[in-house]
Formats: sequence, C-alpha cells, structure tokens
Amino acid sequence: VQVGNFRHMITKVQLGGSELAIVVSIVVCCVLLLLCTVALVVYCTKSRRAERYWQKTLLQMEEMESQIREEIRKGFAELQTDMTDLTKELNRSQGIPFLEYKQFVTRTFFPKMCSDYEKSLVQPTYENDSLGPRALPETHPLLQDWQANNTTRPNVEEGITLFSTLLNNKHFLITFVHALEQQKDFAVRDRCSLASLLTIALHGKLEYYTSIMKDLLVDLIDASASKNPKLMLRRTESVVEKMLTNWMSICMYSYLKETVGEPFFLLLCAIKQQINKGSIDVLTGKARYTLNEEWLLRENIEAKPQNINVSFQGCGMDSLSVRVMNTDTICQVKEKIIESFYKNLPFSQWPRAEDVDLEWFNSGSNSKLLQDLDNTSVMEDGRKKLNTVFHYQVPEGASLAMSMKDKKEKTLERVKDLDTEKYVHLVLPHDELMETKKSHRHSHRKKVLPEIYLTRLLSTKGTLQKFLDDLFLAILSIPPDRPPLAIKYFFDFLEEQADKRGITDPDTLHIWKTNSLPLRFWVNILKNPQFVFDIDKTDHMDACLSVIAQAFIDACSISDLQLGKDSPTNKLLYAKEIPEYKKRVQCYYKQIQEMPPLSEQEMNAHLAEESRKYRNEFNTNLALTEIYKYAKRYRNQVINALEANPTARRTQLHHKFEQVIALVEDNIYECCSEA
Repeated sequence: VQVGNFRHMITKVQLGGSELAIVVSIVVCCVLLLLCTVALVVYCTKSRRAERYWQKTLLQMEEMESQIREEIRKGFAELQTDMTDLTKELNRSQGIPFLEYKQFVTRTFFPKMCSDYEKSLVQPTYENDSLGPRALPETHPLLQDWQANNTTRPNVEEGITLFSTLLNNKHFLITFVHALEQQKDFAVRDRCSLASLLTIALHGKLEYYTSIMKDLLVDLIDASASKNPKLMLRRTESVVEKMLTNWMSICMYSYLKETVGEPFFLLLCAIKQQINKGSIDVLTGKARYTLNEEWLLRENIEAKPQNINVSFQGCGMDSLSVRVMNTDTICQVKEKIIESFYKNLPFSQWPRAEDVDLEWFNSGSNSKLLQDLDNTSVMEDGRKKLNTVFHYQVPEGASLAMSMKDKKEKTLERVKDLDTEKYVHLVLPHDELMETKKSHRHSHRKKVLPEIYLTRLLSTKGTLQKFLDDLFLAILSIPPDRPPLAIKYFFDFLEEQADKRGITDPDTLHIWKTNSLPLRFWVNILKNPQFVFDIDKTDHMDACLSVIAQAFIDACSISDLQLGKDSPTNKLLYAKEIPEYKKRVQCYYKQIQEMPPLSEQEMNAHLAEESRKYRNEFNTNLALTEIYKYAKRYRNQVINALEANPTARRTQLHHKFEQVIALVEDNIYECCSEA
C-alpha cells in the first residue's frame, strides 16, 4: 500500500492460473467455435433445401393452376358449344318446360304434399301406361273440381257458403287466425297449411287477401319490435309468414317466367351437362365434376368419352349419336339416350330407364342385351360390380338399339335402390376411412391426397360461372318494361312500418327486405327448380344448387364473411365473388326505393288483374272445407275469441259462426243416423 511517501507490503498475491486452466479455456473456445460453424452449415443447408422445396412447390402450384385454367377453358368452350346448341333446340322446339301456374302454386304452397306425390311417381304403376308413365296428372285435390258425394246435402253447401262469407269479413278472419295460433297444439305445419288454404280460398280476391296479410304483419312487427326486430320474418313459423311466402310466389310468377326462367333453366342444363362430362358413381352419386365437396369423387377414375349410334324403335326418329363415358353403367347409358331423344319434351313425358331394353349389334346380325347385372358381372372387394360400357368392350361408333319392354317384363327394381353392401360401381360406398384403407391395400399405386381433387370444384365453378352470373343479374335487375310493382309496394310498406316505430337502423330494414324476398322466395326457387320446371332434379343436382343458394344467401347478408382454412368449401368456393354480389343486392334495393311510389288503387288494380288471369284454377270449395276442419277442431276457442272482440260481438259474428257449425254438423249427424 502506498500513501504519499509511505509504502508498506501487506502480503504477496499471485494472479493468473496454471497451464491446465489455459488449455481448458482454449479447448472450450475451440469447441464453441466448431459448434457455431456446424450450426451455421446446417442452417445454410436447410435454408437451401427449404428454398428448393419452396421453388418446387411454387412450380407445382403454377402447374396446377395452369392445368385448372386449361381445364376451365376447355370445359367452358365445350359447354358453350353444347349450350348454344341447346338454346337453338329450345327455340326450335316447345321451349322451356315451364309448369302451369296452378302446378307452380300447389308445389310452392304445399311442398310436403307434392314431394310425397313425386316420390310415388318413381314407383312404376303399369296401368294404361305407354311411353310416359311419369306423367303428372292433376292429382292434387285442389286442382280437381269439387263434387258433392252422395251423402252431401244442401245444408252442407249452405254452411260452407256461409263460412266463406265469414272468411271474407276482416274482423272474423283476423280473430280466427289469432285464436288458432294461440293454441299450443296448433303446430307450425298446421299454420303453414292454414295459410296456404286461405291463399287458395281467397285467390280470387287478392286485394282483400293482401289487406289481411298486411294487418297480420303489423301485429307481427309489433311483437318483434319489442324483442329483436332483426329476427322478424327470419323463419316461417306463423300463418302470416307463410301467407307472405305465398303472396310473393303469386306476384313474382310472371317475372319468374318471363325474365328469370331462361337463365335459370340454362344454368340447370349447364350443371347437368358438366356433371355428365365426367364419371358418376351411380350408387353413391359422387361425381368427378361437382360444386359440392360431399359429392366429389375423390379418386382418379380413368374414364374416356365415346360416341355410340342409337336407334329407338317406336320413337319415330332417326338414329342419333350419343356421347357416353366408358365408366357409365347401362342404366346411365339408357338415361343419356332417353335424354337425347326426348330433350324437347317435358321430363314427365320421358320413359324410365327401367322400362327400356338396350341391345348392341356387335357383329353382323349378332346382338347382345346390355344390362347392369348379368352372368358376366364380376366381383370386387366382396361386392358384385355393375356392368359398364368398358365391361362390355363397346367400341367407339358402335350401333345400339333401344326398345320399350313388354309390360310383363317391366321391373320395379331401380339401380339406385340396390343394396350398397352387395354392389359397387366406381368406389366403395363408405366414408373416407374406408377409402383410406383401400389405398393402403393398394400401396403399389401412386399415392394422391384426396384433397388434391378439390381443384375440380374450382374447375366446375369456373365453367359454370357465366351462367350463374347471368342468373343473379336477372334476379337482381329491374327491367324497364316489367318493373316489380309488388316488390316496390311491399318494400314501401316495410319502410313505413319502420318509420312509425322509430326504427332508423338501415341494417334492420335491409334484413326485413332480405327476409321478405331473396331468402323467402328466391332461395326457395333456387333450391327447388321442380317447382318451376317439368324436369328431373337429381340428388346431385340438389347438392350443387345448395352451394349456389348459399352463395346467394351470403350475398344478401350484411355481415362480412369470416373465412379461414377450416371454413366449409361451399362458402370458400364463391368467397371472391360475394363482395360483387353484395353490391348488386344493395344496388337493387336502392333502385326499388327510387321507383315512383305505388298508390293503393294502382296496386289493387294490379292484384285484381292477377286474380282475373288465373280465375277458376283451383277448387276453392275444397279449400274452404279443409279450413272448416280447423274451425271445428278449435270451435270453442274461436267462439270465445269472437265474443271477446267488441267489433265481432257487435256484428254477431260468433252467432254466425255457430250457425255454420250447426248447418254442417247437423247434416253429418243426420247422414250417420240414416246409415
């Protein structure tokens, strides 16, 4: 220690270490340096490998995109040619197979009843049938003339007439509807049925029907405004909501037929033709080309198109060249041949594939009867495989002859009704797990992820895009020569009701309009083309239309779509187009709003004209009789409601209602006593 001149040594301290410590330090430094070098080399190697993989992936994606674009281009070109030919055929023939107004009404008003009837048509009834056992006779009771049976007496007719007079009294009808809706056992199906029966019964007085509907809607708006007004008209759970659906169907029928019908029918034809351009498994319904992921054939089935020359005995037409796939079953071939010969006629006039025989003249006068199942059928995975064009080795340009079966030979069995546990066509009718197991058993094949086939959805979508755009444009446009008067009138009514209740939120009004027209009428039509046309709507067609309807629903929504990698493909498929469709919807609503207002007199004149055009189309007496059954079931409740209503009580409506019951029921009692 040194302080000034003072120095003193306390102790000696030796700094540093031994040679061993120095060596260890050097070794540690070298190891660290080596590890850093190795890590750097590994990182660079992996980076280069990742870069190469990324470049390879980009090339694969570009190649895939190129293939999709090329497939879309070729598919669109082929489809355009086919559709051009189809359009020419429609112009030369009877045109688009629209259903008559009365059939359109009964199918939209009573969809469950008509659906049950259509299913019964699938089962052949070979009584007095020829080429068209599918024919749609006017079997719906409301389309037939009402005839009194032997037990019907004048009192019954008088009672029904008096009941009709009561229904034409606004105070009675509104009280009657509210009384029934208050009953717990008056289910949604009963409400929809009552609404449709009232529409038929009052079809000749649409002005009165409209005023009743508006009054009931005011009550519904009052009930919804106190809760959540945005939920109004979201579903069809009340009588007035179904009445609105029916009213829209009546008022929009002319516009549907004259403006939307053609682009809608062409879209349906385009979907069908595009689906038929690839393989379709007749048992599972899955196809190479589709818009619905659940109906996508996720296997690379090698299929080739080929043309065959077919003559149809007894058809009165020359032979035709028909395009089929070599993977088609014989039933599928028959259906394509029938479509080629009968494409200018409504579907109800086509023969069934089960009712015809198909023969192949393979050499000279030798012929072979082609069937889905025969003694040449082979087994695959423990199931009998359906015979195809490839199975029979039918060559390009082969000559075939089709003829109607004898009635005794006609069979009730349909290929689509076969037990999928015993038969197979292209793929096993099981879930993805079974398909994965099959791919493991055939591990020698080149493995392909099933998701790779999702690109076919894009291909099908791109091919059909023009036809879909044309349809949406027709729905969301206002022709100058055919303005939608009913829509203007009803949208103004909604705006008036919103103003009266101080509802200023534009989203609420947008939702009301959307729930009234696009979601209530157009979506129903998009999903059910058989309500409009005499066509065959297959299950696969139904699946594709569900995707299109979902795109239309999303376009009418005010909320932005929150899409991610886990979103369903039916929403992802048209995600790019939805913003443009949304603009069209908003523009359509704005154009309707800017139309000149419609007076009550003008609207009543329009409704009276609609009533006049379709006068005497329906059996109104039968509709009244069916409504009376509800009145009888809830007789006491209706009487109590009428007595509680001051206006109804003052005009003695409850006594008149009791008089109806007495006239009808006393006559029934007398008839039973005599019997």
